[in-house]
Order: sequence, then structure tokens, then C-alpha cells
Amino acid sequence: MKHTCTLIPALLLLMAATLACGSKSGTASEATGNSPEAGTQRVASVPRFNADSAYLYVKQQTDFGPRVPNSPAHKACGDYLIGQLRRFGATVYTQEADLVAYDNTILKARNIIGAYAPDKKKRVLLCAHWDSRPYADQEKSKKAQRQPISGANDGASGVGVLLEVARQLQQQEPTIGIDIIFFDAEDYGTPTFHRGDYKPDTWCLGSQYWGRVPHVQNYNARYGILLDMVGGRGGTFYQEMFSKRTAGRQVEKIWDAAHRLGYGAFFPKDTGTEVTDDHVYVYNLRQIPCVDIINYSPASGSGFGDFWHTHGDNMDIIDRATLQAVGQTVLEVIYNEK
Repeated sequence: MKHTCTLIPALLLLMAATLACGSKSGTASEATGNSPEAGTQRVASVPRFNADSAYLYVKQQTDFGPRVPNSPAHKACGDYLIGQLRRFGATVYTQEADLVAYDNTILKARNIIGAYAPDKKKRVLLCAHWDSRPYADQEKSKKAQRQPISGANDGASGVGVLLEVARQLQQQEPTIGIDIIFFDAEDYGTPTFHRGDYKPDTWCLGSQYWGRVPHVQNYNARYGILLDMVGGRGGTFYQEMFSKRTAGRQVEKIWDAAHRLGYGAFFPKDTGTEVTDDHVYVYNLRQIPCVDIINYSPASGSGFGDFWHTHGDNMDIIDRATLQAVGQTVLEVIYNEK
């Protein structure tokens, strides 16, 4: 799915055009521990991430059906997300906008923001896209390519992790302010079967809108963390190249935290590919360094796993161990921020 994100293979980095992409999946990690390695010590008390809870939030999204803009399922799921953030004590903002898709379709989009301790100046941004791909354009069948996908991993997994983070934020307030943003219209980018003229920036429409018109005037944060395709079985999260260039210090902080917690198999300290995803627009339009934690599977043809942008992206591939590794790592980072 990346989701609506664009994958740029290493050999094509100098090309001007980018492709929409998703994440990859790699070797499954069996690490379940949450204790630091010997000789290291946490600075703060960090809540325990509940993977069962996150899994439920992923399922509740997919139960609405494909969350494609302009559909009843999209509206219903958006209302659900707003309700959940309010339930978990966030100050909620919504941004409704008419965004123009690659084929000139007008998308009734809605960015959803939950702010914790909104008066604090020291802030960290956590984000994911909540829409799902309107096309299974990686399917072999031409008929199947025109059908929307469930998007359990590409979309719902990142949101599910952040809903569990929101629940923890309500129970234990960190030192800094946290903003959780669910970007819309990320995955409505140009499909592979499109025969019209190529248009740049057809992915990540919601984050492009937010980057130009943030929910709070002159919004800023120390950095951001984007979650994309973070629930797939066997998921691995290599260090995405745009993130390393523009948020290298934060990449190091996050991957160090994952290894400290015993999740090194999920977070190899190796360079992955470069992806056009929401983090690019957070940085380019708001100058906020933003790290994309996105599944990357070097052995797969797409780089994002065989289920990417297919009907195989459903609840059958969602794994609690992957959700746990990502969610606990995010909590470790934000609760140790001063």
C-alpha cells in the first residue's frame, strides 16, 4: 500500500519521476522482550504496548471495508477514528478538503488530528495514513486490479498502532506534547494500468494539504515518526533513505531504541530504499524531520512484499509480534524525550 507511497529503487534514485509505493516485509523477529540490554538503562518509565489492543483497532478499521475516499466506508471509519481519539482524551482537529486525484476525481478528504498537551511547545508528531488503496493494481487479473483493497497492513496497521499509543498517552502523560495525525488520500496515486499523462505528486494528497495548511498556524515539532505497513507477518524495517538524509539523528535514535528493546531482527541497521511517502511532504513543506518506519522486503519484486497493493493485504497477514515491535519502540522513544 504504501500504501500510497512511492518506491524508488536504489539504481533509479537519480530519475526525476517517482513511483507510488508501500513497505516491505522481511524476516520475522521472535523477540518479545521489553528489557534493555545489559549496561543500558531507561531514562523514563515507559508504558507497555498492548499488541492485542492494536490488533483489534486494525480489525475494526477493516471491518468497515475499503476506506476509499468518497465511499460510505471511508466516512464511517473517519467518524470512528475521531471518536476513538476523543475517547482517549485527545483534543481533536479535523481538516476537510476537496483534493484532486490523478484522474481529476474530486476526493472528499479528511485529515484527523489528535493533540495531547496542546499547549506544550516541545512536541513530537506521530502519523499514518488512514485511507486504503482504491486499486489492487499489483494483481495479475485485470479485473481484480480495478477493485479496492482491504488495506489491513497498508493503512490500517499504522493507525492501529497509533490508536494504542493514544490510549497509553491518556493513561500516562509524557514530558512533551504529542500530535497524532491520520493523513487521508495517501493511497489514491496513479495506478499501474493508467494510460493517461503522468502527473507528479499524485500520492500523499492529505499530507500535502496539511503541509501547506497545518491544523495549527505555524505548527512545528521537533520531529515526526511516520508508520506505514507496520503490521505484516515477517515485517522488517530498514532505514529508509530520505529519512536518513533529512532526519538521520532521529533514525539513529529510533533504531537504537528498537535494538535496546530486543527488536533488532525487525529493525536491521541497514539502508533500505527511498520512498515517496507522507514524511517527504512533512519535511519539504513544514521543514520537520520525519522518519518513515515502513516495511521493506529486499527479496520481493516490489520491495514491499507479495501482498502489497493486492487483495492479499487483509487481516490474515497481520501479526501481533510486528505490531508489538513497532509500537513498543515508538513508546520507548517518545517517553524518553525531554
